[in-house]
Amino acid sequence: MNKVVIASDHGGFALKLEVIKHLKSKNIAVEDVGTHNEESCDYPDIAGLLCKKITNGEYERGILICGTGIGISIAANKHKGIYCAVVHDHFTAKMCVRHNNANVIAFGGRVIGIEIAKEIVDVFISEEFESGRHNRRVNKIKEIEKNQESIKN
Repeated sequence: MNKVVIASDHGGFALKLEVIKHLKSKNIAVEDVGTHNEESCDYPDIAGLLCKKITNGEYERGILICGTGIGISIAANKHKGIYCAVVHDHFTAKMCVRHNNANVIAFGGRVIGIEIAKEIVDVFISEEFESGRHNRRVNKIKEIEKNQESIKN
């Protein structure tokens, strides 16, 4: 993976800056879609900016950071085609890609330290979906998403 999109609310802003610095040190192109300061903002809006970049095909993977990772992941998962996992360590970052084909991760700027965040990001951008037996489960998730669309119409 040679490029990634990243976003945070005010609760994840400081950690986001460290993650961006880390990614750039590994020659990964990073687009930061906000927020750009520590003023209070709404994480659903920030998640939406990142999700649009993925759903329109500009990026394959994204990183979201709020205070805990929870709120911003819930908001992200409301967007069709976004499969966001809250991760806490390198193992959850690895498994969300390998088994769940997650295209976005979320974690908390108030609960994850800088070094753990760097490990999480390194694993997330380097892992690949294993497919095989996991395809059946991922396809069931996609079917739920598809069925929700037909209910709206």
